[in-house]
Formats: sequence, C-alpha cells, structure tokens
Amino acid sequence: MAIVNVTPDSFSDGGERLDPAQAIDDGLRFVSEGADIVDVGGESTRPGAHPVSEEEELRRVLPVVAGLAARQALVSVDTRHASVARACLDAGARMVNDVSALQDDPSLMPLLAGRTAAVVLMHRRGRPQGNYDGPPYTDVVAEVRHFLVDRATICEGAGIDRQRIALDPGIGFGKSPTENLALIAGAGSLADAGYPVLIGSSRKGFIGKLTGVEEPRRRDPASVWLAVEAARRGASIVRVHDVAGTRQALAVAAAIR
Repeated sequence: MAIVNVTPDSFSDGGERLDPAQAIDDGLRFVSEGADIVDVGGESTRPGAHPVSEEEELRRVLPVVAGLAARQALVSVDTRHASVARACLDAGARMVNDVSALQDDPSLMPLLAGRTAAVVLMHRRGRPQGNYDGPPYTDVVAEVRHFLVDRATICEGAGIDRQRIALDPGIGFGKSPTENLALIAGAGSLADAGYPVLIGSSRKGFIGKLTGVEEPRRRDPASVWLAVEAARRGASIVRVHDVAGTRQALAVAAAIR
C-alpha cells in the first residue's frame, strides 16, 4: 500500500502533493514500482494535528481518487468521514482506511454495509490534538487485538462482510517504541483472528527514537526492514512511502523463505 498524502501538514510528505496532477502522477509511479493499493489521505493524523472540515478534506482527495481510479489503480481513501468516503467510493475508490475503526462518524458503518468496498479498522489511543495520550497498556498486543476483533465483530453484525475487513494495530498513535515493536512482532497473533493485517510503520517517529535519525525521509532503510519483518510475522499489507525499495526487499525475503 503506497502512501499518497494530499495534506499541507503530514509528518513526512506534507505539502508535496497539493497539486492533484502531481499526486496522481506519484500514485501512478508507485503502481509502476509495485504498489498494489494507493492510499489517498486528506487529513493529517500526526500528533498535534488539527482536524479539517469534511468539505476541505473532500476538496483535497476527490480529484486524486477519481484520477487514479480512472487509470485502473486500486485506490484506498484514508478518511474518518462518511461524506468523504461516499464521494470517493462513487468516484472509484475500492477501500476505506479509517484510523478510528468506524467510531468517529456513526454514518460510515451503514454506508460501508451497503457497499462492496474493503475497510481497514485501525487502533489508536486518544486523539491527535492531545498527542494520542491515554492510559498505559498492560499488554499492548492483547489489548489492541481485543479492541480490533471487537470492532470487526460489530462491523460484521452491521452487515459488512468478514472478507472485506482488515485490521491495523496502529503503529505510532500513542504507543511507545517498545510497544510498536511488540505490535509488529505480534502481527501473527492478530492475523490468527482470521482477518488480513495491515502494518504501517513507514518513517514513523519511533524509528527516529530508536535510530537517532530525526528527518523522516532518512528513515527509509529502517522502514523497509520493518515492512519485511511485519510480512514475515504475518502482515498481509504493508503501508509504505518507499514502494520500490520495499518491493525489492520483500522479493528477496520471499526468495529466502
């Protein structure tokens, strides 16, 4: 899953794709480099970020989603809002990636129940405005797994087919470096619940804390390694900035296996 943020304030690539034509070109380049899915996001979720209006989010993402879908890319829209998801699905998106696990907008679950799109349910602690502060974890893998499986069960009860649901433990989003590593190592435990698992650790702040590399763009070597490790541990999808490097590394890892 390639990351295409069309925001001015994302932690790594904010401001790079404010021109829809540039975002579409980058998305198509990622597909040519081996991306299976292009994830388009119009609202930053970095710690401290403020929410944007649904109208502004839609203004940012809709032309990019439509442009990529028209060129046969499998497009995911990274949104918490039913109005944004509805317009993007109508424009050809085939997946909704929601950091709130369909909790922030009560209209989103029934919308998806009536569609055929896939949905990614992600775990987070707190909100970005509060830097994802929350109570400490006793067993982060078990607690995140319990939350996600519970959300998936609720979605199934609302009419979303099980085969359309993937789970994301939310690397970052209020977790410590140790907790993030535990969640990546525990991808298999989450996958054992019977849903595909998505891991998105690319360029995140905990890599900087582990390596001393402050600039997010310089964290790609560690990001590629974590993507390979996540796949080895049971992840079905890895969400990345460096598509070409990750695809090469996954190919070599598969050859070794």
